[in-house]
This record gives sequence, structure tokens and C-alpha cells, in this order.
Amino acid sequence: MTEYPTSQEGSQPAAGASGGRTDELGHGKAPVPAAEAVRTHAQVQGADQPASGLPRPRETAAANSGARDTEAARAAAAAAQAAPTAQTSQAAQGNAPEAIARREGDRLRFVGAATRRIARGIDLDEIVLGLCRATVPTFSDAILVYLRDPLPVGDERPVGPVVLRLRRTDRLRPIDEFTAAAAGAGATTSDGELDFSQLALVGPQGDLPAAELCEIRPGGALAEVLRGVRPVFGSSAAARAALPELLGADHPVPRGQRAILAPLRGRRRVIGAAVFLRTPERPAFETNDLLVAAQLATHTALGIDKAVLYGREAYIADELQRTMLPDSLPQPTGVRLASRYLPAAETARVGGDWYDAIPLPGSRVALVVGDVMGHSMTSAAIMGQLRTTAQTLAQLDLPPAEVLHHLDEQAQRLGSDRMATCLYAVYDPVSHRITIANAGHPPPVLLHLGGRAEVLRVPPGAPIGVGGVDFEAVELDAPAGATLVLYTDGLVESRLRDVWTGIEQLRERLATTAQLTGLDHPPPLEALCDDILDMLGPGDRDDDIALLAARFDGIAPSDVAYWFLDPEETAPGRARRFARRALARWGLEELQDSLELLVSEVVTNAVRYAERPVTLRLLRTDVLRCEVGDDSPQLPRQRRARDTDEGGRGLFLVNRMAKRWGATRLSSGKVVWFELALPGAHDRR
Repeated sequence: MTEYPTSQEGSQPAAGASGGRTDELGHGKAPVPAAEAVRTHAQVQGADQPASGLPRPRETAAANSGARDTEAARAAAAAAQAAPTAQTSQAAQGNAPEAIARREGDRLRFVGAATRRIARGIDLDEIVLGLCRATVPTFSDAILVYLRDPLPVGDERPVGPVVLRLRRTDRLRPIDEFTAAAAGAGATTSDGELDFSQLALVGPQGDLPAAELCEIRPGGALAEVLRGVRPVFGSSAAARAALPELLGADHPVPRGQRAILAPLRGRRRVIGAAVFLRTPERPAFETNDLLVAAQLATHTALGIDKAVLYGREAYIADELQRTMLPDSLPQPTGVRLASRYLPAAETARVGGDWYDAIPLPGSRVALVVGDVMGHSMTSAAIMGQLRTTAQTLAQLDLPPAEVLHHLDEQAQRLGSDRMATCLYAVYDPVSHRITIANAGHPPPVLLHLGGRAEVLRVPPGAPIGVGGVDFEAVELDAPAGATLVLYTDGLVESRLRDVWTGIEQLRERLATTAQLTGLDHPPPLEALCDDILDMLGPGDRDDDIALLAARFDGIAPSDVAYWFLDPEETAPGRARRFARRALARWGLEELQDSLELLVSEVVTNAVRYAERPVTLRLLRTDVLRCEVGDDSPQLPRQRRARDTDEGGRGLFLVNRMAKRWGATRLSSGKVVWFELALPGAHDRR
């Protein structure tokens, strides 16, 4: 026997004795086999006696025609039931076991099909929708699903009162068949029983059928029913007291066994409740229906638990990935940056790809892109450790090859199977050069001004974590107007193409895009990144993608002034004179007083501890940047000087007057720098 389709899985079988029919939404009244699917042999007394809940067969023709008064009719009916013919009795004795087995199999198949439909859901809404679609109209004519708000996750203990929120409702008939009055007041049958087919579960104005929120009162009737875990009939004493508390005091409650209140219990606690409703047009619920409701509620609750935990893990993964990638890129002098990150299409939003841009002393910048093998929380955690290590090593101003060597050692400490690829580059805007070291990563592509794109020849190296290998760095030209594109292999490699084919496609795409903007103007950086990602077609997203693009503006030699100062008492005076000359050459005399004061303070502090010559460099870009270097590793610290102190106010003045300032420790000492805004200038980025 096949599984019975629900209201959304296809047309219902032709109606039998129950007079099934289908409305305009395709929701059919439950046919006889579906009703039998929730019965067991406990209600079967014989083949000639109708199963519980089915329309009773008419009395015999003799009883209907001969019995004119009530007593005669009752006697005839009793005789017809008490003395069946021998043939009927034999048939009943022979067919009863087969009917029992058939109905038991139907019930099990219905429960199996319903639980499979519920289990298909991945998120919370899909699971709740699966419960509604699996049960309406096969098991019930309407359903209301309440869930805790907010839903508890794992072992966390909710704070405050427990509140249930009406999450979803579903019914058999469309609401526009009924007037607003009928929807608000309901309708009753001839015997006074409530007919839920006349109640719209969502009213014409969008009003809900019951209270949207319900606070569970400790010790109340609803709390007792939910604590009991087992479903109960709406006609039971416990449910008669609990349903008004759940649905609202003014909401009608059906009489008889036409409602089932089923707690939804997860692994640790009750997380909600489901109310199954039947109309008087079909059989009332039976004892075995409680078992069916219990199984449906259990599978739904466990699915909701799973979905909530999955949602929390996805949220944690998102937060982990977000915190391990830079919120925004820095704005170093002489270079513009843009980036993109895309998770793999078939994995969670967490992986081992990363990128970074780290300002270095001397207006340089380190460009990093890496890829930890795998797509998991572990990969993301390893990525975070390697990224932090790379940032620390960069601040020490170590050469690129040495940075990769230390990253390799760190990966080996994390475990023998912790492998990653990484490309580390340092760009100097003054010399217009870039130094690159590679650890098993795809080579970068350089797009020249004029439209020529080339794959840079960088020694590939071994991945980080292999151990016992040397890394080699190369120094290349980085002309002004050129764009360096760093990426992870997810951009160029997929099941549809190998990595070298993808690299060639990337090179061609960059060249084509540059030709559209002309030979003298590089393409806009953000638009270029978007265009690079557009090369990905359907099925190309097998891996995470990290993309970092750097547009080299450089600093012209005419905008750089550089001096060496011996560490002696005359050094601050000489520094002030050099600064005045540079400002006069650049036409920035308005900054003379501020620059002389700050240069004097910083150089004085450097000369106090230096043993070798102090360096002074001025850079004119969109700001005026001053850098003072010495061989002392001790970084300056701003402090509040007492009224009687003769010094200690230099950094206080720098902090008050400079646009930005900072200090960086080098392997050979340190650099203290500050920036002053140009008169009337705007940020050229």
C-alpha cells in the first residue's frame, strides 16, 4: 500500500463512504483509508460492525420499512446486530485479522511518512511547516503550533517567565469561504458541537485565531499538561482548563474528542505545544490517535531542537569568520585596497581562507592572503591563529621569507596535519617595489596601466606546515597605476576547470576589463573586484574565495625628503631647519609652526636614547607624514607630566596637534610617526 499524500503532496484518492471532496486550494477531506490509518484493532468488533469513526451503515431494509415507531426500530436494529446471518458471521471471522493488519499497517505507514516529511526540514520554519502539511488534512482538519519565545538553546537556562508564541496555523479550507462574523464567532452543529470548519485560522484582516502570546503560569493547568509530556484529548479535564489558557479565554474550544493538545518536548525541556483539531464532519479522535500525536510531536520537537542548535552553530560560525577577517581595510600611504570574501556555496559560512593588509614602518604595507585546508570550525580557528601570528611577525618588520618560516613553525606546533598556503608581499610606495614570498599559494596577477595583465613568476614554495623547507622571496617592480590581485584557489579552481586554466581565465578577464576603461585610466578598484567574481559560473563555487586587490599609486621622489641626524644636542635644531626647507619647496608654509614644534619634540626624544644616527623623513601625499627612526627598541609612552616636571610633555603635544600618530618597533630599533592634515586638502581616496 502506498503512502497517503498530504494536502500539498498531490490529489487525494476518490472519496468513499465518507463523501470526500476537494476545495479550490486542493485540500481534500480525508478519505476512508486515511481515517483508518490511525485506528487499531481495539476498535474493530467484526467485519459486519463498522470501524470506529466511520459512518454507520444503514439498518437492514426490513427494519427500515417495518419499524414505524421508535421502539420497533430499536428492536429491529438490535436484532440485526445481535443475530447476523451465518454467511456474514463467517465472512467477519475470516476477514477480521486481515482488516486489523491492514489498518495497523496503514497507521504505521502514515506515521512513517509524516515523520519523514518533518525530518526533511533544515531550519525551524521548514520543520513546523512539515508538521502542518503532514497532518492536515490526513490526520486533522486544522493545527496550531506554539513555540517558546525565545527558544532555549543547548543547556542555557531561560531567564524570566516562559512565553509561548503562535508560530504557525494551518487548516483545510480557505478563509474566504466564510464571513468575518462566522470566522469570529464560529458555528455549531445541530447538537451544539463547535464546527471548526467554520473558523478561519487567519481572519480576513490578518487577525490570529487565538492569542498570539501565552505566558505559562507556574502551577497552572497549561503548565501541568506540558509537564506531563503525553498528549491529551481536548475533552479531558486537564485540557479543558489548559486550552483557554493557551488559546485565550474568548477562543471557542470544541467539545468531545475533537481536539488533542500535544506538548512539544525537546531533549531537555518542553519547547512548545501543538493543537490538532477535527471538524464534526469526520470521526472524532480515538485513543490510538494520542499515540500518533505523541510520535508527531516528538519528531517535531527533536527536529526543532536540531534546527535551533544548527542555527546557533551557524551564528557562531558567522561571528567567528567575521571577527577573524578585517572589518575594514587600512588606508596606507601610496596604495588603495579592496577585498571580497565569499564562502563556499555548499558549506557553512566558515572556512580557512583569509586576507589582510598591515601597515608597516616607512609607509610600507604588507599584503597577505592565505588558505587553511578544509571547511570547518577547526579550519577557521587555525586560520585565526595563523593570521594573528602573521600580524605579529609583520609588526616586527621581518622579511617576507622569514615571516613564512615562522608561520610554518607555528603550523607544525598546531599539529602535523595543519597545513595551509600563504602569500606574503610587502609594497614600498617610495621605491615602487614589492617583495613577495610564497608558500604553495597560487601566484598573483599584476594588471599594468594600459591593460596588460601578467601572472607574476614567484617561486611556489611548499605549503605551511610541511616543515623543513626554505622559502624564497623575489623583489619586483610595482609601477604606479598597476593593480596587484591576490586570491585563494577557490577563485580559479573548481570541478569544471583546473587551477592553471582558471588562472589564465583570470588574467584574460583582467586584461579585458582594463581595455574597457582605456589605456590611461585603470578600472575602478571596487568595480574590478566585482567583475572578477562575475567570472564565476554555475558550479564554480566549490571552495571559499578570498580576494585582495591593491592599486599602486606610489609616492613620487619629489614628495619625499630624507635626512640623517647625528645623536647630539644640535639634532633638533637641524631637524627644524630641514623641515622648513621642505615645506617651502612644497608650498606648505602654513604648517611650519606645527611641524617644527612636533619634529623638535620627537627628535629630541629619539636623540636621548639613540647611539647611531637618527633618520628623519617627510612624505607629502594626501597628508604630511613625518617619520623619525632610531636604534632604541623602547617605544615611547604618553604620560601626564607634573607641574614641576621639566619634560614629559612631548607626546602630549603630538597627541593634541597631530591628525594621527604612532610608534612601531623594528628589528633594528623603532619608528615614531605622526601626520598633519594639508591646508584645505581633502582625502583623495
